[in-house]
Amino acid sequence: MTDVTAENERLRKLWQEYAPRYDSDIGRLERMLLDDGRAWVCGQAKGEVLEVAIGSGRNLEFYPDEVSLTGLDLSPAMLDLARERAATLGREVDLREGEAHELPFADSSFDTVVCTMGLCSVPDERPVIAEMYRVLRPGGRLVLLDHVGSHHKLIFLWQRLLEKSMLRQCGDYQTRRPLPLVQQAGFVIEYQKRLKLGVVERVTARKPA
Repeated sequence: MTDVTAENERLRKLWQEYAPRYDSDIGRLERMLLDDGRAWVCGQAKGEVLEVAIGSGRNLEFYPDEVSLTGLDLSPAMLDLARERAATLGREVDLREGEAHELPFADSSFDTVVCTMGLCSVPDERPVIAEMYRVLRPGGRLVLLDHVGSHHKLIFLWQRLLEKSMLRQCGDYQTRRPLPLVQQAGFVIEYQKRLKLGVVERVTARKPA
């Protein structure tokens, strides 16, 4: 196995154990960090939409009714939670198990790609961003919401210290800054905003037509 595949296998096992606690654990953190972030992200989605790292489906209630939604996640346990949430909401969604660095979709398959709190937890965000670019149609939109490395030095230092334990617990990086990588992949940045002392970032970007 490659290093990425081996790490994904480790993460799949971790999430199998952690999934039952995820929603209760993440709720308080989201109230502190994300504010209306999920509603903001999903409000940008149009047409055929792919959500990468859909997790337990916490975005599902915020998508417009008219979008056609596909969700992908590494963890079968998290996908089970997403199915339960979709059924409760009466939301139709095509849920797939798969790895974000090798998306199981043809080139130019989607109008919008969404990823919330996901680029922080993949082994390498570069191939994931490249895959998002590949599966978007020309003119398609990428929408990101994530916690990132702060531009405040003391906060960034604290994030570096926290990162060691979080990587062991659930493979969660604290200090990544994906915006330059999105630009390097060929996207045109439309909107970028840092919040919460630089720890949270919102981004929309276009694949050139």
